[in-house]
Amino acid sequence: MAKLALFFCACFLVLFLVMSGARFLALRLEWAGEQADLVDAARWGLSVALYGGMLLGLAYTVLERVFAPAAVLCLVALSLGFVVGIGHGLESVSPLPGAHAGRSLGSPGLILSHRPYGTTVVLLRGPDEPSRARVAVFPDGPMVFQEEFAGLAESLPSAPFNIDTPWFLRSVAVDLRLSAGNLRDRLAGGSLPLYAGSLAFFLSSLLFVLRLGAWPLANFFLGILAFRGVLALETLFNSREVQDVFAAFLQDRLPASLAVPAIFLVAGLLAHLFSLLKYLAKRQGRNAAV
Repeated sequence: MAKLALFFCACFLVLFLVMSGARFLALRLEWAGEQADLVDAARWGLSVALYGGMLLGLAYTVLERVFAPAAVLCLVALSLGFVVGIGHGLESVSPLPGAHAGRSLGSPGLILSHRPYGTTVVLLRGPDEPSRARVAVFPDGPMVFQEEFAGLAESLPSAPFNIDTPWFLRSVAVDLRLSAGNLRDRLAGGSLPLYAGSLAFFLSSLLFVLRLGAWPLANFFLGILAFRGVLALETLFNSREVQDVFAAFLQDRLPASLAVPAIFLVAGLLAHLFSLLKYLAKRQGRNAAV
């Protein structure tokens, strides 16, 4: 158990620091050195560390055959402690609202280039007002002046963009950013311990996925896919439309903010119960064979 705790702590902290730094550098490159916020990058890295650390901790549990109930409690407790502690630390050093209001993000005439297709956009008022006038130059087409963008078919994103990254990786990055926003919102609402604890408990219940087959590496990749599914579910459940459905269905019986943690807890309990019954069935089968 001590080795598991040390391994998880090391993995969590390394993932948090490395991914936060990578995210910060990516933002600086995307904005050409502008509008790179280290705190926002750290929040993104915290979400990565939660999912990645739990996955690596479960994989270690399977490989080293650690007692599963104790391992689950250890991983959930450590995850909760790291998320709550780092979350409060980031919130304490986060800049006050409006602290960047006077910071220039670029000058008029900023050029955005869409390399794969050769599309170029010139923001005539700079990135401070990206939705205002701009000039778009499309490949094999005329130069287009766009003063208003609502309803224009040729409108382009209002911020620096790049589609060189594969779609799957971009979708994961977006969902992780939304997950980081969920953690921040829960911290502001005072329900971060419940939310992070229920999410970590649900992730820990996927331990059975890492035991499905005889090949540890194949099981690890199955675990990655399972964790990706949980990340997508977290994004779905916390979307405004689904939250409205929860609020309409629950009414005054349960606050809508508790719906997602309740789902994670119930799903985690069912998965752990399945693992327990499967273990008892195998043990009974071995005893009958003897």
